[in-house]
Amino acid sequence: MALQSLPQLLYSNAFPVSQSPSHFASNRSLLFVDFVSLCRKSKRTRRRIGVSDNRSLRGFTAKQRSSITAVLDFERVNSALEESSSASDLKQKVANLNDIISERGACGVGFIANLENKASHEIIKNALTALGCMEHRGGCGADNDSGDGSGLMTSIPWDLFNNWADKQGIVSFDKLHTGVGMVFLPKDDDLMKEAKSVINNIFRQEGLEVLGWRPVPVDTSIVGYYAKETMPNIQQVFVRVVKEENIEDIERELYVCRKLIERAANSESWGNELYFCSLSNQTIVYKGMLRSEVLGKFYSDLQSDLYKSPFSIYHRRYSTNTSPRWPLAQPMRLLGHNGEINTIQGNLNWMQSRENSLKSPVWRGRENEIRPYGNPKASDSANLDSAAELLLRSGRSPEEALMILVPEAYKNHPTLTIKYPEVVDFYDYYKGQMEAWDGPALLLFSDGKTVGACLDRNGLRPARYWRTVDNVVYVASEVGVLPMDESKVIAKGRLGPGMMITVDLLSGQVYENTEVKKRVALSNPYGKWVNENMRSLKPVNFLSSTVMDNEAILRHQQAYGYSSEDVQMVIETMAAQGKEPTFCMGDDIPLAILSQKSHMLYDYFKQRFAQVTNPAIDPLREGLVMSLEVNIGKRRNILEVGPENASQQVILSSPVLNDGELESLLKDPFLKPQILPIFFDIRKGVDGSLEKTLKKLCEVADEAVRNGSQLLVLSDRSDQLEPTRPALPILLAVGAVHQHLIQNGLRMSTSIIADTAQCFSTHQFACLIGYGASAICPYLALETCRQWRLSNKTVNLMRNGKMPTVTIEQAQKNFCKAVKSGLLKILSKMGISLLSSYCGAQIFEIYGLGQDVVDLAFCGSVSNIGGLTFDELARETLSFWVKAFSEDTAKRLENFGFIQFRPGGEYHGNNPEMSKLLHKAVRQKSESAFSVYQQHLANRPVNVLRDLLEFKSDRAPIPVGKVEPAVSIVQRFCTGGMSLGAISRETHEAIAIAMNRLGGKSNSGEGGEDPIRWSPLVDVVDGYSPTLPHLKGLQNGDTATSAIKQVASGRFGVTPTFLVNADQLEIKIAQGAKPGEGGQLPGKKVSAYIARLRNSKPGVPLISPPPHHDIYSIEDLAQLIFDLHQVNPKAKVSVKLVAEAGIGTVASGVAKGNADIIQISGHDGGTGASPISSIKHAGGPWELGLTETNQTLIANGLRERVILRVDGGFKSGVDVLMAAAMGADEYGFGSVAMIATGCVMARICHTNNCPVGVASQREELRARFPGVPGDLVNFFLYVAEEVRGILAQLGYEKLDDIIGRTDLLRPRDISLMKTQHLDLSYILSSVGLPKWSSTEIRKQEVHSNGPVLDDILLADPEISDAIENEKVVNKTIKIYNVDRAVCGRIAGVVAKKYGDTGFAGQLNITFTGSAGQSFACFLTPGMNIRLIGEANDYVGKSMAGGELVVAPVENTGFCPEDATIVGNTCLYGATGGQIYVRGKAGERFAVRNSLAQAVVEGTGDHCCEYMTGGCVVVLGKVGRNVAAGMTGGLAYILDEDNTLIPKVNREIVKIQRVTAPVGQMQLKSLIEVHVEKTGSSIGSTILKEWDAYLPLFWQLVPPSEEDTPEASAEFEQTAAGRGVQILPDPGKGSMFSENSTLSWPGNAGLLFLYVQLKSG
Repeated sequence: MALQSLPQLLYSNAFPVSQSPSHFASNRSLLFVDFVSLCRKSKRTRRRIGVSDNRSLRGFTAKQRSSITAVLDFERVNSALEESSSASDLKQKVANLNDIISERGACGVGFIANLENKASHEIIKNALTALGCMEHRGGCGADNDSGDGSGLMTSIPWDLFNNWADKQGIVSFDKLHTGVGMVFLPKDDDLMKEAKSVINNIFRQEGLEVLGWRPVPVDTSIVGYYAKETMPNIQQVFVRVVKEENIEDIERELYVCRKLIERAANSESWGNELYFCSLSNQTIVYKGMLRSEVLGKFYSDLQSDLYKSPFSIYHRRYSTNTSPRWPLAQPMRLLGHNGEINTIQGNLNWMQSRENSLKSPVWRGRENEIRPYGNPKASDSANLDSAAELLLRSGRSPEEALMILVPEAYKNHPTLTIKYPEVVDFYDYYKGQMEAWDGPALLLFSDGKTVGACLDRNGLRPARYWRTVDNVVYVASEVGVLPMDESKVIAKGRLGPGMMITVDLLSGQVYENTEVKKRVALSNPYGKWVNENMRSLKPVNFLSSTVMDNEAILRHQQAYGYSSEDVQMVIETMAAQGKEPTFCMGDDIPLAILSQKSHMLYDYFKQRFAQVTNPAIDPLREGLVMSLEVNIGKRRNILEVGPENASQQVILSSPVLNDGELESLLKDPFLKPQILPIFFDIRKGVDGSLEKTLKKLCEVADEAVRNGSQLLVLSDRSDQLEPTRPALPILLAVGAVHQHLIQNGLRMSTSIIADTAQCFSTHQFACLIGYGASAICPYLALETCRQWRLSNKTVNLMRNGKMPTVTIEQAQKNFCKAVKSGLLKILSKMGISLLSSYCGAQIFEIYGLGQDVVDLAFCGSVSNIGGLTFDELARETLSFWVKAFSEDTAKRLENFGFIQFRPGGEYHGNNPEMSKLLHKAVRQKSESAFSVYQQHLANRPVNVLRDLLEFKSDRAPIPVGKVEPAVSIVQRFCTGGMSLGAISRETHEAIAIAMNRLGGKSNSGEGGEDPIRWSPLVDVVDGYSPTLPHLKGLQNGDTATSAIKQVASGRFGVTPTFLVNADQLEIKIAQGAKPGEGGQLPGKKVSAYIARLRNSKPGVPLISPPPHHDIYSIEDLAQLIFDLHQVNPKAKVSVKLVAEAGIGTVASGVAKGNADIIQISGHDGGTGASPISSIKHAGGPWELGLTETNQTLIANGLRERVILRVDGGFKSGVDVLMAAAMGADEYGFGSVAMIATGCVMARICHTNNCPVGVASQREELRARFPGVPGDLVNFFLYVAEEVRGILAQLGYEKLDDIIGRTDLLRPRDISLMKTQHLDLSYILSSVGLPKWSSTEIRKQEVHSNGPVLDDILLADPEISDAIENEKVVNKTIKIYNVDRAVCGRIAGVVAKKYGDTGFAGQLNITFTGSAGQSFACFLTPGMNIRLIGEANDYVGKSMAGGELVVAPVENTGFCPEDATIVGNTCLYGATGGQIYVRGKAGERFAVRNSLAQAVVEGTGDHCCEYMTGGCVVVLGKVGRNVAAGMTGGLAYILDEDNTLIPKVNREIVKIQRVTAPVGQMQLKSLIEVHVEKTGSSIGSTILKEWDAYLPLFWQLVPPSEEDTPEASAEFEQTAAGRGVQILPDPGKGSMFSENSTLSWPGNAGLLFLYVQLKSG
């Protein structure tokens, strides 16, 4: 059997099976139906669509097996480039980003605990059942059978072990003094014996008696193929601890032994094959690289009735990483972690720095033996676990350890501040000692005595809990994971952001959030310690006049690298407006290393950002979880608790200091500050001078700290600049000192502050903080603000009212304010909330610095292409410095042209000459003109990495006639996701028509689409059509539909009909021009037409949230992909990512998540509007991102599952072929497609003033739009012909033959101005080719969701008849948590046939049970859905109509209005319909709701976030931050105990009582319907006592709704004067309700007017 047939074994039968091996031929249809993690092998046979049990790869010959193993050994993407660091791991101090990004994971978790501490086998059985129901939250490898990992932690099953001991003739174990180790040993027998003898020896040395080794009985036949390759030998070791009596000491002794064994193993060849899952007297962990449903079959112990435990923590891992390893399965030794620690690199470095200062008497002087405390090669979860374990073994309780490591957002917390101030004191005390491990996390933990769970400060993972009458508590990522008799449930709830729940097994108590924290916080007088010892820096006023004269300021600016753009566009804008400047288009200048112009060092750094594995967070609307506070001073021993730990630290409210504040720190007697000047001397020549000075600086810093200085100020301030003493780049100085102090164990004793002229933009502040500075005093930037304010020009502008007046203090304050909000934005891109955690976390990648520079100052950061040496860097620094001293330097600052194109400035890829040449070629359809355009591109200066490469071939050229035709090549082309709104209707439609003519694909962008565009034109005369009267150059048969329709975080225009009319659906995770941020559309571009498509209000700016609120993790992304496949099974789903180091890991996760296409965007993509720093400083070149993605996918056997598409700065056929050689199947053109249709690169898209109507919504400008679809068709045909020409020269007949062939590329012989040390081997390396050709990959069927409940419903003749003939049907059916996105497919069928509003039938379907995620998504009018039971996250996602009722079963043991019955993020992006929920909802209820009406009985935080229409009624308590970003719609909230006001975000909405009669009627009628539909008891109480309850409701009103009848009492009088009576209609709820005669333009509440003449 040939190796080609391997993929058919590994993939579902959605793929064509061509040469299937004979022994599978008989049951070919049974081959592995379960695709990816969407396996449906549940107990219910009605769904079982033949899954063959012949699942192993036994049919493989030995040779083929070894070839697969070869793929497996490719442990890490970077192994090709791994530096040969043979030095022992103990030496390498600093965490390396490469290690970190190759391990990412997310998961499904839960625990079960018996409050009476009764051990039973039932708990184990339940945990295994629950794991099986979490299968979809995990991932599977390419063999679809090696799970990413699952496991259980329980107490030690002594009965089972004693039974074994008895049979072995060993005396039964003394429970009090015996430790049990669960050990993964090397596979090889000899190595295993060696390992065991090392372990035995160390136990003996420690005085422990080894009682015996027990091989753990396992069934290897059910292990997946890949997992078996790496499967360890699994044994248990029993040891007796004689010399200790109490449990803590016994556990500590076992911990020391384990650490000593790990250390001893490190020096052995088998060191990385030895791993202790657990070694404890209390708990044991059974885990492996297994799918969750086979864990219990693999370990036969788990099936034994003798295996009893009072609790169990269970975990199912979804690792985005390539080769999940056995040891990384969870639970870990203490924790089960679902999430991602974003600050891990900083956390590891700080833990490292602490090693010298950690001391505690409990260790009896053995602290040195238990180092190190972190391991960069392990996952973030494993490192968090080891930090928590250290605290625990040093005497902290588990809950206290987690409060220290993962604190909640306690600042300005309405409840904590008022009711639990001691908890605030606890957090304040530890804030200065332990940087938070920040990122989304649901943590389950147990030390055998306590079992608990806590959630990160942002609540970005779901966690539900329930308690039953027989005293068992359950916590899980989803409800419905266990069959439950609802009448026995006595309480149901959820963990909100920062909350914790613990079960004390010994006392049987359950402690909920505040009780846990209060107990921990009261254990010491933290408040007293904080108040007596910590000091806050008092704000000092800004200077009120300039310090230097204008000439001196100019000289300083020149010396430190400022350009006129920096001063005018950045500093002055920030001083005038208090916010970062906005710009548009992309970053089309060369990378700093390729540029011929000098750049500041910061320009070599790109910010990292979150995508998929964790979300960006929202600094705009959810800023309450963020903080810029930092503590300065010595951090002491965290293992000890006492007042001295808080002593002498100074708290800064932000890291931006002015001159006065720095001055007061320098006078601080406790800190003993030391100023270190950073100038280097070049009198003896440049070479070697920079490096020498740096090393000297580090020694001076070292000495200062040893002499007790707690504050080092690195300063480049000097009264007199000297030509031979230039300043070091401040970033280099800060990085080098920071790294030096870490490596010498001194970093905890001091803080670093930069006093510098070389810092004025937010990116520069972020770099300094990320590499170790705690604060920055930007003295020259502040001086520049003062100079600007005092200049005659500014004074005149303010006097004439051309500019708002600001004082000189205000200007500097504005600058600092802009920096702070910019910093919050940069932190939030990576999903980090706290500046204190960002400090030293190195969240950057480097493009263009050599390894020696990186190792000295930025150790651990990724620099894949090498670059500048110290001497080259010195020369670049000097090139700025000399400008300040040369006679012929102009008397004003130079404009380098980095932002705006200008003649003589920096080269821009999109320049006026290029656009003129292109316009000429496509408009005249002239080949000679196109070749002039090609020539222009060929002669350009080196602009992007691919310009350093050229083609080589091993074949003779062939005639062009033999090459595949242009018509087939253009089908691989797509245009970028430009939204209608950012660009004009004319441009958007012209591009779509052109792509449809070619058979390529255009992209709708994130603004929805007008249905008029979905049918072909048949009325064209002379190139004009009455259907689209604003376009010219049309032909009959043209369609203006976008083949790719985009789903972005704002969900604008995403309706069921929009989704079912797509050929492909694209999930936009990130955008090249501003990854980690949401789209923004300025208010003046939101015309009435745009507002109608987006269900919003004209003139109101639209901002998409940075994260998708339904993608907080990889399993959430898999869920959204599932939803889209559900609603439109014919559309391929693509996921758009942006290039950054580690993208290969992310892409593997996306491929496992069942995406059909992965799109990689480069940092140079365009945008309609974005802050300058985002355009310039985030994201990487697509050449690196594409290479990494392609090779990682191939190495993991996942490449055939997905089409790879790439975009970013494409302009020609050469670009297409380069991308093809690097592995891309399809190619995206963005800006150049706009240029071809007429764009002239004026770069003012964000102003709505585009001179040619390409990017404007103004009618008079749009009339100037010059383009016709034919222009773009010509362009793409020319590009395809260019591709054909090059293919012919290379001797290849089709694109398929060169895709992925990096061997056809070689470095060009070209000399760069700055360095000859670039290394392109990363791009040129190869790990082989996919098993299929690119065409086969592109032509495969759409991935399927497998069998789903909707298919069963649609197959029901009554339902299909009701849909076909618009009849009424009633149905009832059972539902389970594995039934996800139920109703989505039915809605898709209805929408395809009838549109969003046309269906006149009624589908009344009742479900009973626990619904899986995305229940009732995409509902359309006519679907009336009831759920009796409960639901998980994303209920009613994007519903467009219909009615949804969720109510608990009759006779519950709990009170329905107190129980959480639906999950987080319900109604996300809803555009219609009603929902009535009897019970509470989770976080972010009704986020981005644009038209739905809802009644719910309580919600979590962030209710009504980003709402733009509709109406929400809450009959109960809400969480914090209500109505953030709510620009439309109304909310009514019941506030019985007067606690609502501090929870509302007052930025936009106003809060008022419900006074308008129409509003009162709206509220009452919604509650009446709610009671009628759900039987709500709280609702009926309110209606009975209406007059008492009405005054307790608040109405939240955004400005756009202030004049509507529901919100304004005055409205009533004006209408009543005309004899008109207004009645609300709680009926259909669609604006197009048949019985409406008139619908209000303000769609809040969808009121209908019935005009009735008043009688009498």
